[in-house]
Amino acid sequence: MKVYTNIQDFKNVNNPIVTTGTFDGVHIGHRRIINRISEIAKAEHGETVILTFFPHPRMVLFPDDNDLRLINSQKEKIMLLEDAGVDHLIIYPFTREFSRLTAVEYVRDILVNQIGVKKLVIGYDHHFGRNREGDLEQLKEFAPLYDFEVEEIPAQDIDDVRVSSTKVRHALLEGDMKTANKYLQYEFLLNGIVIEGSKVGRSIGFPTANLHVVEDYKLIPADGVYVVKVRVKEQWHYGMINIGYRPTINGDEAKKSIEVHIFNFNEEIYGEVITLSFLQRLRDEEKFESVEALQRQLANDKEKAQQLVAVYES
Repeated sequence: MKVYTNIQDFKNVNNPIVTTGTFDGVHIGHRRIINRISEIAKAEHGETVILTFFPHPRMVLFPDDNDLRLINSQKEKIMLLEDAGVDHLIIYPFTREFSRLTAVEYVRDILVNQIGVKKLVIGYDHHFGRNREGDLEQLKEFAPLYDFEVEEIPAQDIDDVRVSSTKVRHALLEGDMKTANKYLQYEFLLNGIVIEGSKVGRSIGFPTANLHVVEDYKLIPADGVYVVKVRVKEQWHYGMINIGYRPTINGDEAKKSIEVHIFNFNEEIYGEVITLSFLQRLRDEEKFESVEALQRQLANDKEKAQQLVAVYES
């Protein structure tokens, strides 16, 4: 897959079959759309193109709205779209100036003159241009004028996309990895840099890597203990992760942390970028009466996690 952060670099593409959207999650609903443009491209000897935007429009238009959390970072989205078989991904910079383009300017200047769209696959409720003035009916009017075709994605499929996104976010915020992974059709991913921590875990027999997530817009699952796969230096391992405030150790003045205990692993990895792939949630985060009680619970967690890994591997 070719990735373009400057649309001027997008050129000499044969018969572009285009769709557009945020594609956050690249989940089961999105894959229906990707499969459709792939079918058309194969039948019409074209190439698939996804036009997406970054930053997310809400980040630009509503900068004081800090509730926005995305399922994927940009790096994750690129990887997932490549895995889905997309030929070309255009990541267009979303700015206030861009948001002021009229519907006809967006179609003429972006879709036609810069991308050279031959067929546009879009949803029945798709809106675009300044104040979201453009819609499917306008696209159908523009198509013959600018020599491209429009295909409407069935309402049911678009509803599935919306429902999937909503269900994924709600499931993650509740720690329901089974539902989230079902709609994603892959295990939820979290990437971060290993930073130095307090080393308390090491002192009680459970050394952990403390994770710093660079993207402040990245959705973090509900607090608790999870079974995960961990990718370190191109190698996959298993482990368990705690998301929360470590109340037994830190008391009431704790800061939220993400700590992963990697099974059968004893290397210094400060500064490494690691990837977590979430398999299942084990329990809520708890405050124990003593460090010894916490140690006993962690031992139980590890035993249960390793049992789940054995089932996963079988």
